[in-house]
Amino acid sequence: MAHRPIYLDHHATTPVDPQVLATMLPYFTEAFGNPASGGHAYGWEAEAAVEKARRQIGEAINAPPESIIFTSGATEANNLAIKGIAEAYMEKGRHIITVQTEHRAILDPCAYLASLGFRITYLSVQEDGLINLEDLAAAIRPDTILVSIMAANNEIGVVQPLAAIGKLCHQRGVIFHTDAAQALGKIPLDVEAMQIDLMSLTAHKLYGPKGIGALYVRKRNPRVNLAPQLHGGGQEGGMRSGTLYTPQIVGFGAAVILGMERLTPEAQRLAAWRDRLYAQLQPLGGITLNGHPHHRLAGNLNITIEGVDGPTLLNELQPHIALSSGSACSSHPPRPSHVLQALGRNPAEAAASLRLGLGRGTTEAEIEEAIAHLRHTITTLRQSNPSKSEQKPKG
Repeated sequence: MAHRPIYLDHHATTPVDPQVLATMLPYFTEAFGNPASGGHAYGWEAEAAVEKARRQIGEAINAPPESIIFTSGATEANNLAIKGIAEAYMEKGRHIITVQTEHRAILDPCAYLASLGFRITYLSVQEDGLINLEDLAAAIRPDTILVSIMAANNEIGVVQPLAAIGKLCHQRGVIFHTDAAQALGKIPLDVEAMQIDLMSLTAHKLYGPKGIGALYVRKRNPRVNLAPQLHGGGQEGGMRSGTLYTPQIVGFGAAVILGMERLTPEAQRLAAWRDRLYAQLQPLGGITLNGHPHHRLAGNLNITIEGVDGPTLLNELQPHIALSSGSACSSHPPRPSHVLQALGRNPAEAAASLRLGLGRGTTEAEIEEAIAHLRHTITTLRQSNPSKSEQKPKG
């Protein structure tokens, strides 16, 4: 079997943990009932499994289980949150605040609402990727109904000050939503302490299965109302109709349990190897870190590399390292990262950037091998195009 590339794209997706898979398997064959079938043991068995997972996910974010609504993933959860709030609160106001560096699953629903007459404010970020809280405070208006700011950025790994944002939003009577797809199981999350009203989650960034996510919806202090976006059988309290995918839900719960158990030691391990990777590239010169050096996910390293052509760099690395230059969740062909451009990188610099995502399966030997491949490839490309190496990236 041919040697597979070192996988450093854990922000795009993660492999299903074997323990998670083992937990899921019986619900494909033996315990295959429909959770909505309340008249017999097969349905009761599936329903019990779903409710157990709901409790597991709720406990991970300090939320009651009844506040967890299962979806097909974070994209659907984001759409339900943003469109659901817009429809439910449109009589109060039609102004929404978000950030230029959000995932397309936030920006595109906002653009859709703008086409319907809603007004969207897109906050800029500082050079380190963090928002300015004073800018957020100044942007809130009497007709503002929602602030949507992601917990941890999927490209640059920057972790926003959720508790400070939540406090400000609640002081001003505005609903706060956060896309926590990249954050669950990697940083502590507490919807009460952080005063979060809506939180989008997904399993496949957390060594769980693809195709399952959830939306936390605050039930009290204050109660948040949502307009359903899918209508049908009335599942999930009428908030999200459709037959619940029991094996995926069970896997989501199992992945959350494992992630919370390993959160601190895993973060320490990945941060140490990420920092080593970055330090070993520094002697090459012209390596610029994208995003805050400390307020970031432990497994994230995003760098702009001076003196190389971005597509050529990725093509040369592809046989050795699986990574990306930006989000893997957008359609092809790839465009220069809007996140990096918001930080001040021009399109060429954004294209000459790498997102390295370390994960649970990453080994020390792989880090050392990746360092060798990166150093060799960058040096070779610069030598073949010396004129390009004279261009200096911003920041």
